[in-house]
Amino acid sequence: MTASRITRRFSERAAEGRAALVPYVTAGFPELDTTGPLLEALADAGADVIELGVPFSDPLADGPTIQASSFRALENGVTVARVLEMVRAFRAARDTPLVLFTYLNPVYHYGMEAFCRDAAEAGADGILLTDLPAGSDPELEGALARAGLDPIRLLAPTTPDARIGLVAQGGRGFLYYISRTGVTGARAELRTELADEVDRLRARVGLPVAVGFGISTPDQARAVAEVADGVVVGSALVQRLEAGGVEGAAAFVAALRGAMDGAD
Repeated sequence: MTASRITRRFSERAAEGRAALVPYVTAGFPELDTTGPLLEALADAGADVIELGVPFSDPLADGPTIQASSFRALENGVTVARVLEMVRAFRAARDTPLVLFTYLNPVYHYGMEAFCRDAAEAGADGILLTDLPAGSDPELEGALARAGLDPIRLLAPTTPDARIGLVAQGGRGFLYYISRTGVTGARAELRTELADEVDRLRARVGLPVAVGFGISTPDQARAVAEVADGVVVGSALVQRLEAGGVEGAAAFVAALRGAMDGAD
């Protein structure tokens, strides 16, 4: 299988001695017409892979910030089809890898095979389904493989050692390591055990490890970049977007990128 855009981007950053920056935003938030300019601005500000959230009415894994953005986007009339239109327009303008971040319900409602096919045709590179445990739905996993989409897998501090290999085996692109238990949301501090946990993962898996959940500041992004292959920032960016618009969000991503590039 040809290496995906995600795999190539992580490899490029590793060769440069840099961690990849992976910002998350919700499609259609704060307004429908915000997403197109936002995605391009994030790419230009230094994003290596962009996670684009497909809104869902019951986003249980997300904290209050991303839940609120998802509800607002749905009120704005966002649908899966509209998200794919946004992806198509972005892909015509930029080549930054893009991951669709969502839940099983919107995928099944759209049609599993059609979703995978249409997402790939629009220009998406990977799919992260928060409520799809590895190995639980071979039919959907097969549809992702046939479409050439990278299934991005989640691992947490509570993932049993015996399951890590299974999760990694079914994933491609990168592994998303949840830095703490609970839901998404900006936090003031990172867990002191994080470096050791990432080291243990790296010793057991062959995929890059990106760390997310709770990374809120450039200093935190720098600290994670010192120990991981990628840094995922979601809630803090969504907050900046709501407060400062596209320019504020892009400035925040540029600050994260600058701090990460200063990591030893």
